[in-house]
Amino acid sequence: MTPTAFTPDLDAVRSAFNTNFTASDELGAAVSIWSDGVEILSLAAGHRDRAGRLPWKQTTLVPVFSATKAPAAVCTLLALNAAGLQLEAPVADCWPEFASAGKSSVTLGQVLAHTAGLPVLDVPPLIEDYPSVIRALENQAPLWPPGSAQGYHARTFGFLLDEIVRRLTGAASLGEYFHVTLAQPLALDFWIGLPATEQHRVAEVLPGRLRADPATQAFVKAWSDGESLTRRTFTSPRGFNMPTEYNQPAFRSAGFAGLGGIASARGLAGLHAVLASGGMHQGVRIIPERVLRQLETTLSQDDDRVLLTPVAFTAGVMKDPLDAQGRKIRRHFGPSLRAFGHPGAGGSLAFTDPEHGLAFAYVMNRLEPGALPGAKPLALIEALYGRLSA
Repeated sequence: MTPTAFTPDLDAVRSAFNTNFTASDELGAAVSIWSDGVEILSLAAGHRDRAGRLPWKQTTLVPVFSATKAPAAVCTLLALNAAGLQLEAPVADCWPEFASAGKSSVTLGQVLAHTAGLPVLDVPPLIEDYPSVIRALENQAPLWPPGSAQGYHARTFGFLLDEIVRRLTGAASLGEYFHVTLAQPLALDFWIGLPATEQHRVAEVLPGRLRADPATQAFVKAWSDGESLTRRTFTSPRGFNMPTEYNQPAFRSAGFAGLGGIASARGLAGLHAVLASGGMHQGVRIIPERVLRQLETTLSQDDDRVLLTPVAFTAGVMKDPLDAQGRKIRRHFGPSLRAFGHPGAGGSLAFTDPEHGLAFAYVMNRLEPGALPGAKPLALIEALYGRLSA
């Protein structure tokens, strides 16, 4: 399908980006915007360290947390496509041990759409102990009948996809599969498992300032309750929960498939640019059309039990939820009904707009509260589409 003609308002994006520093205390950040497979705007400013001695460059890397879930989903869909598996197939078809504890009917699509009922592990192992996390997932009973409710699998999602990809492809990890299948061919400055040679480029992550924001109030309240499903989800498996821990080389190199991606803004946007270009890169098809359809097609929309707000999921990525009239409730991914993407904890955000052939990524190092995008990246998105909305 040919993208709809549209001229993004790049001057307005530049202005909004600068305002994030002058009026919204951003420390260091970058944005990358692509149109029809070509980068049309790349901005970087501020500093990548608390002391303000190291300038943020276009090549600066930073943890993007759950924005990693989009490339992880693409990897999983590519592996499923190559194996001829449908989303309706049981996970146990490729991972027999997963069928334990009442999970024999859990489908691949339910895992990708966060409706499998596995956001929490009753006895959460250390997040660094991959074999123990996989055994815990195999032994875990769903918290609800699979497919009957939606609850964001903040941490378990990456391990579920990682094991599925390993089983289907023989790769040592989803991170390795991503590197060989997508990152290297597309020259993406993006790692799921950062090598030691790149550690020097990574920005220091710092906690943000807690503000009274009605949009995040319910989530922040639930996060402060150690017994809530929200808190248990974001600490299961356990470990690497504090901003200071995200600065450890061990976190950057671990290759956590759902939250451990390390990327530049350009590297994060680059994959979305291929998705926005119909899966094509330099005249070569990288992403099959079937996978593109799966990324666009909503599988679940519900009041999410973990995020405590309406959320829509396709096969591994988010879409903006719709009201009863089919209108967007919010515009985290711009005005297009076809757009999809994923935020990362603290404020990173990347999305694909296939209707207009656009891809967008924003990364930063001062983490704001909440799991959904905050005011800083959303200001840039509103500026980007200002002419379309007028």
